[in-house]
Amino acid sequence: MCQFYFNVFRVGKTSLMNQYVHKKFSQQYKATIGADFVTKELQIDDRLVTLQIWDTAGQERFQSLGVAFYRGADCCVLVYDVNVMRSFDTLDNWHEEFLKQANPPDLKKFPFILLGNKIDIDGGNSRVVSEKKAKEWCASKGNIPYFETSAKEDYNVDAAFLCIAKTALDNEHEQSIYFQGMQEAVSETEQQGGCAC
Repeated sequence: MCQFYFNVFRVGKTSLMNQYVHKKFSQQYKATIGADFVTKELQIDDRLVTLQIWDTAGQERFQSLGVAFYRGADCCVLVYDVNVMRSFDTLDNWHEEFLKQANPPDLKKFPFILLGNKIDIDGGNSRVVSEKKAKEWCASKGNIPYFETSAKEDYNVDAAFLCIAKTALDNEHEQSIYFQGMQEAVSETEQQGGCAC
């Protein structure tokens, strides 16, 4: 099971999730309180994978709940609205907050993916964050993957989630190797009759 999380405020996280899992889009806005999640099974290469997609509340008043949801994540998806500069400007804070609360084994290698959503609005005339600016931000964070999406038009949603799933699988595999290595080290110490502490 791969777990990954969305963050950042009213940018269409829930709409992206619903478009991907249920192939539905609703114009009605309903704020996520705390967190919500859905699952979806898909075939990646020769594996049947169950994705557990957590949609965490974007409002800052719920940010402290993050630690309960972030631990154990295999990937973090940051979403911003290409038409709202403030949503882009807060990405650094959400990125740092996730790493702080999730506390992954290797902060520099933990996988993130950035989605620039709502590219369909006003035929792109309302856009304030350029693709170039977003890609520069991704490069500054270790070349994280970037997709421009529209939940409403179902543009690039499947491609983004496939990348997310593959990234989460790669991270899950790396973590299991890391923990397997730790377990082997403990076993060797125990075999020698010593303490593993």
